[in-house]
Amino acid sequence: MNKVLAFFLITIFFVSCESNTVYSEIRAMDDHWGAEEVVAFTLPQLDSLKQYNLFVNIRNTNEYKFNNLFLIVSMNFPHGKTVTDTLEYRMANPDGSWIGQGIGDVKENKLWYKENVRFLEPGNYTVTIGQAMRNNGEVEGVTKLEGVTDVGFSIEEATIK
Repeated sequence: MNKVLAFFLITIFFVSCESNTVYSEIRAMDDHWGAEEVVAFTLPQLDSLKQYNLFVNIRNTNEYKFNNLFLIVSMNFPHGKTVTDTLEYRMANPDGSWIGQGIGDVKENKLWYKENVRFLEPGNYTVTIGQAMRNNGEVEGVTKLEGVTDVGFSIEEATIK
């Protein structure tokens, strides 16, 4: 039993040491994600000579009633420029099974935001994420998006091949 436990701990240690994640933060949502609720992340100073891949991380439960997710993601640059994207992500397969990883009721989705980004301006960058879901045939957005438990943002150093 001790050998199995030791092997497991050593394996976890080596896998975690190989991670190229340079930033990861996640925020818990209170019971639902409001239409006007924006989640903000202030990024650390990053090496301007390196390239990074950016991800939005979403955790959802079976209470999530949609097979996709629309997000409005903005990156605010230190010198005042803002780039805003409206993004759609598929959250479920055609058979209704969730795409995300996880055991049980909660699934985690690591969603691509931008690839091979360089942070050339010195200063603080801020990323904001808001939901933009609508029911079919309705003009007004979903005011209380249920089933999203956490919203996060992560940055990984890009591996250049």
